[in-house]
Amino acid sequence: MENVFDTLKERGLIAQTTHEEEIRELLGKEKITFYIGFDPTADSLHVGHFLQMVVMRHMQLAGHRPIAILGGGTGMIGDPTFKTEMRRIMSKEEIDHNIEQFKKQMSKFIDFSDGKALMVNNADWLLDLKYIEFLRDIGVHFSVNRMLTAECFKSRLERGLSFIEFNYMLMQSYDFLKLYQNYGCKMELGGDDQWSNILGGIDLVRRVESQDVYGMTFTLLTTSDGKKMGKTENGAVWLDPEKTTPYEFYQYWRNVQDDDVLRCLRLITFVPMEEIRKFEGMEGAQLNEAKRLLAYEVTKLVHGAEEADKARVAAESLFGGGGDTANMPTTTIGREELGMGILDLMTKTELCPSKGEARRLITQNGLSIDGEKVTDVNLVVTEDLFSDGQMIIKKGKKVYHKVVLG
Repeated sequence: MENVFDTLKERGLIAQTTHEEEIRELLGKEKITFYIGFDPTADSLHVGHFLQMVVMRHMQLAGHRPIAILGGGTGMIGDPTFKTEMRRIMSKEEIDHNIEQFKKQMSKFIDFSDGKALMVNNADWLLDLKYIEFLRDIGVHFSVNRMLTAECFKSRLERGLSFIEFNYMLMQSYDFLKLYQNYGCKMELGGDDQWSNILGGIDLVRRVESQDVYGMTFTLLTTSDGKKMGKTENGAVWLDPEKTTPYEFYQYWRNVQDDDVLRCLRLITFVPMEEIRKFEGMEGAQLNEAKRLLAYEVTKLVHGAEEADKARVAAESLFGGGGDTANMPTTTIGREELGMGILDLMTKTELCPSKGEARRLITQNGLSIDGEKVTDVNLVVTEDLFSDGQMIIKKGKKVYHKVVLG
């Protein structure tokens, strides 16, 4: 049977390892327990988290047991890594709500039945800690000088790093120790921005338990020019269908840049590598098939085959001029709203974040209604613009939105 380490490496998922040969040997000869942490900073997972779950699924399919740690404790502080300022402090009620949402989304993707995976909340051990005892038992193993050299802190020192955030590394490291003690967890995985925190946990287990454990980070989901993927002008691309519809989700991946499509196929789908290699060397319109494959496979993983089929039919019929609008993002307006300006409509539909952005879009010939270019920024929305009670707005070349007159 193929070693999952080789699978992850071939697909470009591995960024760094603490002990490459030892980890490869370990994953090949025994079934281990590993963990990845998720701080509940929002009420939905986003596409950055999705890559982490893809890694978890690769590992689980190879027989290893994942632990998903939900940060009910660490979320009370917030990870300072690569943040320019302190995260907003959330209430316990808000954190608990977000955790419940995470649980629902993860359970669609990772098999938690019969102990095949575990989902735990680090609030169970972090919130009841006695501070002096924690400093004596855990803090004693951390060098402040060494911590200040970590990338997660270096980027914040000039702008200011609060003491509460400085404790984050200790909390995350303590998670690894508790998971080792309670579940025999031997490896922590995380995004490459978590390298310093992972090293802290490995060192703590070694000092307290005199045991070797391991760490591995995976590639961050970025574009070819280094920008994080999963952001649009309207915000993050969420896994929650109420926040990002399956159609919008499909369209996001359908519209990735040519330079990014094969990398995304490798990183966040389970399409076999031999099939992905067929697209190597292709350019321009030749890559459309790869983009359709990417969009369908990722949407199917997150929202299921039925929603992926609907999104594909809607998107492809629009591209082909067929005009299937059944699954298109839709905004309904009442008749009492007739008379609003086109700029107001664009912000109401969230196609533009502001009237200024909508104005720029129109002046740059980027907006159409039912195939007709909109050139007047003062256009008034009247019943005449609707055909059978609806209008189709096209923004740019690929974004469609249906407005229904209620």
